[in-house]
Amino acid sequence: MARASYIFTSESVSEGHPDKVCDRVSDSIVDLMLSKDPVARVACETLTTTNRIILAGETRCAQAVEPEEIEEAARAAVKDIGYEQSGFHWKNAKFENFLHEQSADIAMGVDSGEAKEEGAGDQGIMFGFATNETPELMPAPIVYSHQILKRMAELRKSGERSEFEPDAKSQVTLRYENGRPVAVTSVVVSTQHKEGFSPAAIRELVRPIVREVLPEGWFPPEDEFYVNPTGNFVIGGPDGDAGLTGRKIIVDTYGGAAPHGGGAFSGKDPTKVDRSAAYASRYLAKNVVAAGLADRCTIQLSYAIGVAKPLSIYVDTHGTGRCDEALLERRLSEVMNLSPRGIREHLQLNRPIYARTAAYGHFGRAPEADGGFSWEKTDLVESLRDLATEAAAAPA
Repeated sequence: MARASYIFTSESVSEGHPDKVCDRVSDSIVDLMLSKDPVARVACETLTTTNRIILAGETRCAQAVEPEEIEEAARAAVKDIGYEQSGFHWKNAKFENFLHEQSADIAMGVDSGEAKEEGAGDQGIMFGFATNETPELMPAPIVYSHQILKRMAELRKSGERSEFEPDAKSQVTLRYENGRPVAVTSVVVSTQHKEGFSPAAIRELVRPIVREVLPEGWFPPEDEFYVNPTGNFVIGGPDGDAGLTGRKIIVDTYGGAAPHGGGAFSGKDPTKVDRSAAYASRYLAKNVVAAGLADRCTIQLSYAIGVAKPLSIYVDTHGTGRCDEALLERRLSEVMNLSPRGIREHLQLNRPIYARTAAYGHFGRAPEADGGFSWEKTDLVESLRDLATEAAAAPA
């Protein structure tokens, strides 16, 4: 039986964290290729370190993508984040590109043909989760962790808080009673900053941002409010710590409040089920909760490389369900085609909408007019409510 009262923590990292810089660069390459060819194949990994950006991976695009375009996209991503430091500068960093053509063996297994539907790009398991503890239908600790850093970045970029530099991390700990969040017990924020500011000064710059984000009365005790607890944080970003694509998968999803299949998202086109099926799982779980069928919902999908249909669909409503889980498992594939192609078409994923996902979470964001975050829509609610009515009317 699930515990009713406990303390739980989630962390986030800013767009200027070394790993997030890499996620952003990799997703900028995905967007570049999809802008030229909606069915482009991309698996782009990025490494960053002191004044160096390195790309590697496999691509396939119907239109030529010049090396200069790839470099321009990578540098533009770093510039937008805000890196103009001696140790890592969007313009001066050495750039190396080792992207090459996609393996013919992988293409053969994934591509559709006369007698074969398009298959999954790899085997794997993907999880989606939703909970009604926040308006975003996300776990509260990761929501607040993201919001603190996003607000700090907005103030930095506007010039209002020019003391901040791009690299930052946050961590929020909440107390739950009867399964609901009731208070924040501690907050940790570590932020890179310009030379010449004391830890006490940075603490007071961060304080009003945390107060703005947290619900009224939820600011933690003073001795549990930690800002740059190690002291100075001037050297940061890829100059302070090497970054790699795909190393912040828990930050990207549910902050540890739900399972993760292990596959990263960034740098992958939507034929990769690591990305698209994780989005579909979240979409379905969110709609189940939004429809009032459960307070919490976890959905797992699994795939085999080259095979179109999911091997399994698993639903867990954690004892909060108002509809039989086995019925949901049977019917979810009726309200949405869960083949790789079906997911992409339903959520309209073959668009250049991915660079914006690279920081502050892939989930819990508002759907956008151009199709960004389409997996956050709740347009299946009526269909799922009809399902609940059907289940209630069925003979025992």
